Amino acid sequence: MAAEQDPEARAAARPLLTDLYQATMALGYWRAGRARDAAEFELFFRRCPFGGAFALAAGLRDCVRFLRAFRLRDADVQFLASVLPPDTDPAFFEHLRALDCSEVTVRALPEGSLAFPGVPLLQVSGPLLVVQLLETPLLCLVSYASLVATNAARLRLIAGPEKRLLEMGLRRAQGPDGGLTASTYSYLGGFDSSSNVLAGQLRGVPVAGTLAHSFVTSFSGSEVPPDPVSPSSKPCCLQATGPKPALALARGVPPRQVTPVLSQEAGTGCITFALKLGCPWLLPGLILHSWPPFFTDSVLQMLAPAAGEGPGVDLAAKAQVWLEQVCAHLGLGVQEPHPGERAAFVAYALAFPRAFQGLLDSYSVWRSGLPNFLAVALALGELGYRAAGVRLDSGDLLQQAQEIRKVFRAAAARFQVPWLESVLIVVSNNIDEEALARLAQELVAVGGQPRMKLTEDPEKQTLPGSKAAFRLLGSDGSPLMDMLQLAEEPVPQAGQELRVWPPGAREPCTVRPAQVEPLLRLCLQQGQLCEPLPSLAESRALAQLSLSRLSPEHRRLQSPAQYQVVLSERLQALVNSLCAGQSP
Repeated sequence: MAAEQDPEARAAARPLLTDLYQATMALGYWRAGRARDAAEFELFFRRCPFGGAFALAAGLRDCVRFLRAFRLRDADVQFLASVLPPDTDPAFFEHLRALDCSEVTVRALPEGSLAFPGVPLLQVSGPLLVVQLLETPLLCLVSYASLVATNAARLRLIAGPEKRLLEMGLRRAQGPDGGLTASTYSYLGGFDSSSNVLAGQLRGVPVAGTLAHSFVTSFSGSEVPPDPVSPSSKPCCLQATGPKPALALARGVPPRQVTPVLSQEAGTGCITFALKLGCPWLLPGLILHSWPPFFTDSVLQMLAPAAGEGPGVDLAAKAQVWLEQVCAHLGLGVQEPHPGERAAFVAYALAFPRAFQGLLDSYSVWRSGLPNFLAVALALGELGYRAAGVRLDSGDLLQQAQEIRKVFRAAAARFQVPWLESVLIVVSNNIDEEALARLAQELVAVGGQPRMKLTEDPEKQTLPGSKAAFRLLGSDGSPLMDMLQLAEEPVPQAGQELRVWPPGAREPCTVRPAQVEPLLRLCLQQGQLCEPLPSLAESRALAQLSLSRLSPEHRRLQSPAQYQVVLSERLQALVNSLCAGQSP
């Protein structure tokens, strides 16, 4: 029942999506009598991905869904019992069966916010054993989502605000869950739509798509439609558009009794007919829709004008007439363009006359794909439709796109169709950035005492204590730096002079922010949602707004200026004391 109420529940992570050592540590805590010690974990990253200066926080909605549903089922506990030592006290497994997140509290960066190294994306507090079991799944849910969203944001910055970006990586994704996550958070990061239908159904991501090479190559150009006069025992259903009841007629209706008056309607796959059967109860000219179309070859190719007035036109025949003119314009022989490709374009145009797009590189872009597209597009244009665009999926995409644009402009002038100049050119095929980022999560406090990992590698040291995070803004609202301080410290105020410690500095510096923005918001308290989570579209809008406020020096993708994350004096003093081996 819960899955029916929340369609995304099917995509939620399960409790055993974790590392085995989380379960072995849980057993260790339980044996030591520390299962209910108060603890706090922070999830953060050490370096911005892709050599950049920013990241986008993402995955919070998935984390909240996971936490609210967290419960070990009997099958989960039985499996853990099979991989833990056989002499493990059965009382431990009974303890696991009773676990939930009713005592867990989460503070987080809002989804779509800018995130910087060292600033927590999530703070999770609760009983030590529980939060230990939550570490891996939360890290999994946030790290990949944030990485994808950040990559999408970088691509959006490259493309600019006007270009449309379509994510279509599902067939190469890291499994179904990875595919759904990538489609969802590509949209959050700035893409316009996805080819992933499930992301549309579950997450509300706008979906888009056209046709593949397999559709184009499935046509030979010599397809023969079913015999229109062969009797058939299988009925074909005809549905009246008016108040008349639906009819079931055999395929053996003589063609002379069937008069086509309109052809295929945009995007419906229907063919419209008026049946004049001489029946008194059937008014002449009654409009009916048939599934599937089954009458004559010409009927299969008929398309009504976009304005809806006038008889249908044989689109294939009209495209053939235009092909001769196009080939003469391009200096090609009329036999060079592949007939199967042209038949595929006609078939797709009949199904989607208002959204026709040609995939140009199934055979030869210049000798086949382009002239076939122009022939069908011009035939559509004569009927009042405008082709949506073309897609290139191989070769030197930039050079081909530039050359095709020139052809479109010349053809627009030659055939006096101005709209052809601006036909969309879509490119695809591994247009992405390589992911090199890694996120980390560390324990920071147990029993109210700060914890810090000391290591010979300074980069891997963690910051101790329960912390608060603030973004210090300039007078124009642009971020100056982020500041971390201990949670018990007073909240910094706008206009206040603050002494802060940049990373690796030997002396503090002062800053006087015009505005101060708290970063971590309470989203889950004692297992209860504190406020409704924003929709995916709202988080997407926040991401674009946040990026627009970031300075160009930090936003640029190559050799960006590093954004500063500074420590308060009290937090820096605590770090120094722990490094020196002193008690806090």
